[in-house]
Amino acid sequence: MNPSFFLPSTQLVSARRRIVTGAVLSAGAVALLGGRDAMAASRKTSHGDMASDVHILNTALGAELEAIAAYQVGAESGLLTAAVKPVALEFQGHHKAHAAALAGTVKKLGGTIVKVQIDELRDSVFHGSVYVRNAKGRIVRLDSRASDAVALGIGSGVPIYVAQGVLDEAGLERDKVMPQITPTGPVT
Repeated sequence: MNPSFFLPSTQLVSARRRIVTGAVLSAGAVALLGGRDAMAASRKTSHGDMASDVHILNTALGAELEAIAAYQVGAESGLLTAAVKPVALEFQGHHKAHAAALAGTVKKLGGTIVKVQIDELRDSVFHGSVYVRNAKGRIVRLDSRASDAVALGIGSGVPIYVAQGVLDEAGLERDKVMPQITPTGPVT
């Protein structure tokens, strides 16, 4: 076993928080997250700030959905003791509440996820996109980790597309391996 594989918990927390380093939510988005809709409505938010807010919140939402899935896998694995399983499920409930608040805030900002896509496989790493319809009806493409894109797609119930080039490079035949995968399609 390679001991350098394991990171001290402080490094793990630091790495997760670096995801949003430099990201700042507008005052209106913070007010919406806090349940202060009237205060948020009184704030002027530029189109650029709103797009940034939606991107930041979608990234956070993807992380919450991944945590929900991880706790579910742990609960169903049979590896948790009878004393630990209820605690894990309670933590999963916290993440579900966070995900609901984030999704609600994105929706209040006028953002609606319309599809997600796995765009490319580069250096053995999958890269994706999340397509969000903004308040003005314009569809905005946001870069995303593939895992976040898939988690958002599943959590939002939107189509998940995979670029044909990704399937080809990975050596996958869509119809034989995963018939539920839809090749890249148009956004309407």
